[in-house]
Formats: sequence, structure tokens, C-alpha cells
Amino acid sequence: MVAADRGDTLISRLIHRAHAEPGWFLGAAACALVEADRARPGTADRLTALPGLVVLPLDPVAVPAVARGRDWADAHTEWAALPVPERPDGAVVATVRPEVWRGRPVRVLDLGRGDLRARPADPGDRAL
Repeated sequence: MVAADRGDTLISRLIHRAHAEPGWFLGAAACALVEADRARPGTADRLTALPGLVVLPLDPVAVPAVARGRDWADAHTEWAALPVPERPDGAVVATVRPEVWRGRPVRVLDLGRGDLRARPADPGDRAL
């Protein structure tokens, strides 16, 4: 989120697509948004003003899983990306820190390399 606030080109393209194309949206886990704002004050205000961004609340079912995580931002993001009946494949975590997601059960879009193909953080862990 901090990279988005700094104007990263690939992230800007994703934001534009979420705004311009039906069926596309970007979700921001509330805990991750708080952490991004702590790292770069004003980030939350700017990102929540974007029309293609949906803030994903920390629902009561997620609280125990997030509380057990070492990092609330990453734990809430992981919870939000897990498969649910409405999204059986789960969501894709777009990140400039793909190494953080190695071994986790989510698909990762590595924005740090300019690679726009989502894949598991560790290809040996899970096939798409």
C-alpha cells in the first residue's frame, strides 16, 4: 500500500483497472491499511478515496486468526485472501514483498519484478 501511495506504475495500473473494468476490484485489509498509514502517514486517506478500492473489515470470525499472527497486517491480508464460497479460488495478494508470502496458502502477484502473473508464493506448496 505504501508503494501504491508512492505512485508505483504497476500498482497504479491495477488501481486504474479496478476502477475502469466491471468485475474488478482491489481489496485492502483494514489492518494492512492501518500499518501502511503508520509507515507513511496519509496513505489511508489517499487510498480510501480511490473509487476501485474496497476496505475489507476485520470481521469477528477473523479476529482469532489475525491475533495469532506475528504481523496483523499480513495476517489479516492472508485471511482476506483465503478461499470462501463466493471466491472459491481465493483472492490474489499483490505485493512488492513476495518473500513474506512463501509457504502461505495464497496466490501472490509479485509487483516488485513487474510480473503480472499470479502464482503461489512457493510453487512446490500448491498448484493452481
